[in-house]
Amino acid sequence: MRVVIAEDLALLREGITQLLTLNEFDVVAAVEDGPSLLTALLDHRPDVAVVDVRLPPTFTDEGLHAVTRARRELPDLPVLVLSQHVEHLYARELLTDHRGGIGYLLKDRVFEVSEFVDAVRQVADGGTVMDTSVISQLLHRNSARESMRSLTAREREVLGLMAEGRSNAAVARQLCITEKSVSKHTNNIFGKLGLAQSGDDNRRVLAVLAHLNL
Repeated sequence: MRVVIAEDLALLREGITQLLTLNEFDVVAAVEDGPSLLTALLDHRPDVAVVDVRLPPTFTDEGLHAVTRARRELPDLPVLVLSQHVEHLYARELLTDHRGGIGYLLKDRVFEVSEFVDAVRQVADGGTVMDTSVISQLLHRNSARESMRSLTAREREVLGLMAEGRSNAAVARQLCITEKSVSKHTNNIFGKLGLAQSGDDNRRVLAVLAHLNL
């Protein structure tokens, strides 16, 4: 089974290479950056790719870009993401893209070598392997998104002004309403977003983060 590995950390890249080689995989390329990954995928057309999302040169989503571009030519390319973080956009894309095997594991949650090797095989065979923590975070994010949709138009206006750092008095002046009305709207926002009583300052920060991230 032919494998392409993309990992910028030399020791980890070498470790994965040796591990898979010992388990009878044929590692045809082990690269450290996005452009090299794209070239390796198109040149070797592997049975499976083990890819980190954040690669040089930008350390943002170079792995994602390389895989996305490669899949235009290799639509059934099986991909196992091995990342330090949950990249929500890419994880959702993996879950909704039914072409080829897909997988998403977090580096610090791979506790058994055998589990990792089995995951690579399962993805190569067209299966799906998702870390439970990835699923949990996606479900939490979806729940928060639904909560945001439950806000009224006025509540969204209030939250938007809160995100600009305005006080209740400033929000009231901007919207030509009373501070009491602003307080009522903010309490409604906190309730709909599931922000338990913990001091209005803390809840304001959490509400603004929800507004900015969703």
